[in-house]
Amino acid sequence: MKISIITVVFNGAATIRQCIESVLGQDYPFVEYIVIDGNSTDDTQEVVKSYGSRVQKFVSEPDSGIYDAMNKGIALASGDVVGILNADDFYAYQSVLSDVAEIMSANDYQGCYGDLQYVDSTDDSLVKRQWVSGSYKPGAFLNGWMPPHPTFFVRKDVYATHGNFSLNLGSAADYELMLRLIHKAGIKIAYIPKVLVKMRIGGVSNSTLKNRLAANRNDLKAWKTNNLTPRFYTLWLKPLRKIFQFIG
Repeated sequence: MKISIITVVFNGAATIRQCIESVLGQDYPFVEYIVIDGNSTDDTQEVVKSYGSRVQKFVSEPDSGIYDAMNKGIALASGDVVGILNADDFYAYQSVLSDVAEIMSANDYQGCYGDLQYVDSTDDSLVKRQWVSGSYKPGAFLNGWMPPHPTFFVRKDVYATHGNFSLNLGSAADYELMLRLIHKAGIKIAYIPKVLVKMRIGGVSNSTLKNRLAANRNDLKAWKTNNLTPRFYTLWLKPLRKIFQFIG
């Protein structure tokens, strides 16, 4: 089983080296690594090129945003399974992809996911939040549940069947994709009860009430796009669930 990992980046020279090292340092041998750069103006391109052919596919050109870049990566991917690791993120341990391959080979799973830690932007040993996903139960999206997208791996043929990221949903595009694949299409997924990815703090969707309201509008659009109806509390439970992730 070959796993394609896609990293999208724009002006990420400060963090992308750690991201790349975490992919190339995996003990799983059948990995295709793809980096999609949005024509960075800092040293990002030089950092990526310094790894030579170890980064098998590297594209640097203008794009229409992060999800357009992800779609470019999916189009280039030749692996059986696809995972996406952003330039600010890194794998938590050396055998993440081995664990993914093992569980995806069992019972013909179409996708899998795990847990995620948010770490300080300057000190990645300092954990700020821990997102424990838990096992998926049908209908969980109605109760505000979703898995952390950086830990989400899916078979390439699932994208071919059900489509890639929508480009008109802002920061809710990853939520819409997982809603479509897991809740609507009902793909068979497995939970890996481990922290798979560490992410540097820096998201904006919940930083202000204005941003939260905008995110809620896009979340609702994600449901309507799929001809689905959330419960009256679904879109408010989604951010409220995050309260329990914070570490004092």
